[in-house]
Amino acid sequence: MTVVRLDRSDQVATITLDRAERRNALDVPTLEGLRDHLDTCAGDDAVRVVVLTGAGSVFCAGADLAAVDAVDASGASLPQLIGDVLARMVDHPKPIVGQVQGSAFGGGIGLVAACDLTVAAESAHFAFSEVRLGAVPAAIAPYVLRKVAPVRAAELMLTGERVSAQLMLEAGLLTHVASVGALDAVVIGWAQQLVRGGPQAVAVTKRVLTRVPLMDRDEATAWATSVSAAAFGSQEAAEGIAAFEGGRDPSWVTGPR
Repeated sequence: MTVVRLDRSDQVATITLDRAERRNALDVPTLEGLRDHLDTCAGDDAVRVVVLTGAGSVFCAGADLAAVDAVDASGASLPQLIGDVLARMVDHPKPIVGQVQGSAFGGGIGLVAACDLTVAAESAHFAFSEVRLGAVPAAIAPYVLRKVAPVRAAELMLTGERVSAQLMLEAGLLTHVASVGALDAVVIGWAQQLVRGGPQAVAVTKRVLTRVPLMDRDEATAWATSVSAAAFGSQEAAEGIAAFEGGRDPSWVTGPR
């Protein structure tokens, strides 16, 4: 039985958590499937954008409580697998768009936080439910705290309170909130914009967004200026500048010239 689906349409790959009967909870097979599909998309030059969504009415209920003691073939625990998947998402060379069609809890919020852009249904709810189970939202914290201010994260993580998509938008976890019927249009619009960027430029910009906030000013300045210089000296930039000056689309939009 397939618990994570991968579908491709043009330059967009859609990864779907497909355990609706378990509210798309994260067990070992689900995390392995998600990891493998992420790796497939990373190595496929035809894929320019990855969309992550869920089947059914819940995006992801977090760790599967029936499988919390399970390990994979290498002995990795469920929290370790969750951490690995989240790291792969943040380090992924392609932009990842979260299409959150339903509520997300615990580790499911980690998946939301690891996306680059995320639109959630206005009816969705979110909760860091770990503390109410006697557990800790530690594996997802590095990714949530990249987006949610510590003062807001403390309130949400310590209380386990169930909150609305609108509040999570205001907290910085989400990029956009829309009706369920409008989610596809938002994602399509973002995909159309994302494929207009140079593939290497988008991949490096993702690294800039991840690394610079972790550096002090001098380190960030030195690293970022070297990255900028290398980018301007690349073949991709030469093509982009030539296209701009020539009033045409670059080759990554129109195909090889």
